Amino acid sequence: MEVKIEEGWKELIREEFDKDYFRRLVDFVKREYQNGPVYPPGRDLFNAFRLCPLGQVKVVILGQDPYHEAGQAHGLCFSVKEGVNLPPSLVNIFKEITNDTGRPAPPHGDLTRWAEQGVLLLNATLTVRAHQAGSHQNQGWERFTDAVIRRLSETRNQIVYLLWGSYAQRKGAIINRNQNLVLQSVHPSPLSAYRGFFGNKHFSQTNHYLIAAGKTPVAW
Repeated sequence: MEVKIEEGWKELIREEFDKDYFRRLVDFVKREYQNGPVYPPGRDLFNAFRLCPLGQVKVVILGQDPYHEAGQAHGLCFSVKEGVNLPPSLVNIFKEITNDTGRPAPPHGDLTRWAEQGVLLLNATLTVRAHQAGSHQNQGWERFTDAVIRRLSETRNQIVYLLWGSYAQRKGAIINRNQNLVLQSVHPSPLSAYRGFFGNKHFSQTNHYLIAAGKTPVAW
C-alpha cells in the first residue's frame, strides 16, 4: 500500500510513517485488500487528504468508520458518490443545512465539493471489511488519525471542528480550543438527531466564524 497523500499533509505527519504501529497497520491493510472486499477502494483511501490540502483546511468534520456496503465509501466521512442512495445520517445533515441556512438539499451525497472548499472529512478509521462495521478498528488507524488532529491543532489556528456524537467528541479532546472553534452536538443518526442535532446551527455558526476570521464561508 503506497501512502498517496498530499505533500503538505505528508510533511506534517511524516514521522508517523516510520513508526512500528504504522508499518503493522500497512501490512494489515494490504492483507485485507488482498482477501477483500474492503472499502473504500484503495485509490480512494486517502481522498480526505488529497481533496483537501493542508494549506486549505478551515473546517474539520470527524466521522468514525467508512460505510461498509458496496459503492458507498469513497474516502470522505458521511459522503457517498453521486447516484448512491443517501445514508440516513447524511439525509439528516442535509435537513439541518436547509433548516439552518435556507440552502436547498443537494441533489446527491457526494461531499467532494465540501472537501475542495477546505473541509477535511476525516474518518477515525480509514478502511473497513465489507458488511462488517468496525472490522478495522483498533489496528492503528485511530492512532494515525489522532496524530493528524494533534499536529493540525498544534500548527494551525482558526479552524472549525464539528464533533457530532460522543465518539467524535472523545477524539476531539486533543484540539486546542483557545485557538480554534469547536462545535459539539449529538450525532446526526436517526437514533439521536432529534435530541440536539436538529437545531444545532453548526453550519451557520461555522460560516460566521470563518467570515470573522477573514476566510471564505463554506457553500454547504
